[in-house]
Amino acid sequence: MQIKSSTTLRNDYNEISTLAHETREPVYITKNGESDIVVMSADAFEDREIMLKHRAAVLEAEFSRLSGEPVYSLEEVRAMLKEKYRHG
Repeated sequence: MQIKSSTTLRNDYNEISTLAHETREPVYITKNGESDIVVMSADAFEDREIMLKHRAAVLEAEFSRLSGEPVYSLEEVRAMLKEKYRHG
C-alpha cells in the first residue's frame, strides 16, 4: 500500500502518477493526516473492474447452482450443442 500526502499530490503529480503506473496499486492520499482519497492508474482500474465483473458472474452462477438450477458438465454442453447444430 502506498500512502502520500495531498501536498505531494498537489506539488508533485508526476511522482504520484509514476508510482501508480509502476506499482499498479492504489495510492492512498491523506489530508491533514487522515485518509482522504485513493488514486490508481486507468489501466489498473480497468483491470480491476473486469476482475470484479468476473467475480460477480461466478458468484451469480454459484448462487444459481445452490438454488437448484440445472448444472451441466462440459461434455454435456458439447453434446447439446452438437445435437442442436446437427438438426438446426
